[in-house]
Amino acid sequence: MEAQQKRKLLLMGLLFFSIFLSGVGAWTGEIHGRVICDVCGDSSIGPEDHILEGAEVAVLCITKSGEVLNYQAFTNAKGVYTVAETMPESDRWDACLARPISSFHDHCTHLGEGSSGVKFSYKRPSGYSHTVRAFVYRPSSVPTYCM
Repeated sequence: MEAQQKRKLLLMGLLFFSIFLSGVGAWTGEIHGRVICDVCGDSSIGPEDHILEGAEVAVLCITKSGEVLNYQAFTNAKGVYTVAETMPESDRWDACLARPISSFHDHCTHLGEGSSGVKFSYKRPSGYSHTVRAFVYRPSSVPTYCM
């Protein structure tokens, strides 16, 4: 009977432990945005403009617990960068800053006006993403077909 009581206590302990763990929720967040080359430098997206693959973006986030997290991302073939993290709900992102670092494209390397960085609060529930407005680079000289 003593073995049966030990087994019962062990099962109760495992049940309590699993209930306790299910109460500690994990949180997942995602930040993404695009990097574009504004070929004519006219601050509007037109048919002459294109995405910049391989552009580097830094994302700095402060968590609710005060930890500072620094991420580095590069744009894919569609010009989109993504940063994602899974952590305990108590440590989730509170506020972030996204900023472009470099474009790596010889023809489009000058950062456009208003593209130095974007600060934002991260209030999204787990599993949702925040979209940052596009960062824009311009060529050093505007092509003649733009004038």
